[in-house]
Amino acid sequence: MKKLLVLFLFSAIYCTANAQNVPTLTADIAEKLSKMPMGCIIQEFPNKTSHVANTVIDGRLLPSELHPAFYGCLDWHSSVHGHWMLLRLLKTMPDLKNKAEIIAQLNKTFTPEKMLAEAEYFTKYQVANTYERTYGWAWLLKLDQELYTWDNPDAKKWYAALQPLTKQILTLWKAYLPKQTYPNRTGVHPNTAFGLVFALDWARTFKDTAFERQIDEKAKAFYLDNTKTPAYLEPDGSDFFSPSLEIADLMRRVLPNTQFVSWLNKFYEERSIKRISDLPIISDINDYQGVHLVGLSFTRAWCLKGIAKELPNNHKWKKHFEVTADKFLANALPLVFAGNYGGDHWLASFAVYALEK
Repeated sequence: MKKLLVLFLFSAIYCTANAQNVPTLTADIAEKLSKMPMGCIIQEFPNKTSHVANTVIDGRLLPSELHPAFYGCLDWHSSVHGHWMLLRLLKTMPDLKNKAEIIAQLNKTFTPEKMLAEAEYFTKYQVANTYERTYGWAWLLKLDQELYTWDNPDAKKWYAALQPLTKQILTLWKAYLPKQTYPNRTGVHPNTAFGLVFALDWARTFKDTAFERQIDEKAKAFYLDNTKTPAYLEPDGSDFFSPSLEIADLMRRVLPNTQFVSWLNKFYEERSIKRISDLPIISDINDYQGVHLVGLSFTRAWCLKGIAKELPNNHKWKKHFEVTADKFLANALPLVFAGNYGGDHWLASFAVYALEK
């Protein structure tokens, strides 16, 4: 508790703030955050493989044998979005002090051989086609999108290497989405709305109109008739997503602005707005599930900021969403540095994405 208090009081070490104490992504904080995935993408253990073994032989394979590129950071998806974060920082902050070190590591990860092996995993083992569905798939597409939109020689090389894996994920997702009868409304990895947000961003960047249409149709089928969402029950004890805000963040992309505002007015009641505006209470930041609630502040912040941009200036929730998002960021950023490997292996990516939004 004392450690958390000190970190909170001295959060200026990690961020600069405006008059309202809103954190910003400075070069200093970017460097500090970058050291977290740099320290874990090559750390094989502890590891949560989520691998379904078919034989004694593949049941004995090491994480690095199953996933030669994305074996670190405790689990596959955290390694993927850790790599995304490093790319994003290189792309937006070309004067990063540890730039050379980051590039050297990315050169080791993004090789044609490793990415081909990653792609083959999804067809090599029984039920592997459901592996990381759809949270890890979403971050993989975000990684692909980041590389594609960066006019840089290294990025072009890394993008080319990644393509076998990207194509495999797209094949799986496009086959799965028509068969997905119900959305997953959880506040953790399987959340459908979060996955569709990143998939839609990718589809629009690449002008994949068929995939975009598929996502639009599913989003409307799942969520268009939703009213009075029970967000007053949020969060669950290990949530890092707000189920309701993830839906709203998706629907703002899918619906025309006027229709979205009308939909949002019916989606939330005041008691739910009040509930999702409360800071999460984190009783033990060293608990690997409890630390998820730090991430919840970041995801709530980026959803609230995105939603607020779509609201007219006179909307009753616009200013509240903006102020609340800043409150979440100011509270969560110092906590990124306050825990153990349970947060170190993933929180930095969420911080970067939220601060940029």
